[in-house]
Amino acid sequence: MVETMVVVERGDELGEGYRRRITEVYVRSFAEDFVAFSRDTGKLADAFEHMLLLERFYVALVEGEPAGLASLTEGNQTLFAPRWREVLRHLGLARGLLGYVVIRSWFMRASDGARPGLAEIGFVATEPAHQGRGVATALLGHLLAKPGYREYVLEDIKDTNAPALGLYAKLGFTVYKRRKVRFARRAGFTELVSMKLTQDSGPQPDPGPFLSQG
Repeated sequence: MVETMVVVERGDELGEGYRRRITEVYVRSFAEDFVAFSRDTGKLADAFEHMLLLERFYVALVEGEPAGLASLTEGNQTLFAPRWREVLRHLGLARGLLGYVVIRSWFMRASDGARPGLAEIGFVATEPAHQGRGVATALLGHLLAKPGYREYVLEDIKDTNAPALGLYAKLGFTVYKRRKVRFARRAGFTELVSMKLTQDSGPQPDPGPFLSQG
C-alpha cells in the first residue's frame, strides 16, 4: 500500500499561481452542470478563472498539486465575482449571457436559513485520480476543525451521489431536507438532499496533514 499525504490550504493562501489549477479542478468536477454553457472544460476554465474568490475555497494538495476542493461560506458570503465581459469573451454572446445569468441567480444567492455562524460547505470535489484516497475526508476534517463554527450544512446533494452521502453520514451529518427535482429522468437524479451537523463540543481538533493508503 502506498501512503498519500493530503495537505489542506485555503486558496488565497496558496496564491494566484494556483488559481488556474484550482479552477480546472472545479470545472472538471462539475462539468455536467455547465453543459449548457460549453462541453469544453478548457473553455469553461478560461471563462470562470477570474471569478473564483479564492479565500472561500479550501484545496486538498497531494505532492503540491490540487487533488480536490471544497468551499465554506456563512451568511450572505458568495463564492464568485463574475465579470460579464470576461464570461462573454470566452463563451460567446448567447451562452455567455446564459452562463452569467445562471451564475448570478443560482450560484451566488444565499441558501434558505443562511446566517452568520452557520457554515455552509459546498462544491466538495475530488479529482478522479485521487478518489478513494482520503481527499474528501481530509477536506471535511479540516473544515470541521475551524474555530468559530458549531453548525454546518451541506445543501442540495444529488441523491445518486452515494459515496458523498455515505461520507457525510459517517462524519455525523444527518438529512434534514429533501427536494424533488423536475424532469428527473432528464436530470439523472430524483432528489436533492440537504444535511446538517451540530458539534456539541465545538470544533474538532485540526487533523493536520492526512495520511491515507491507496
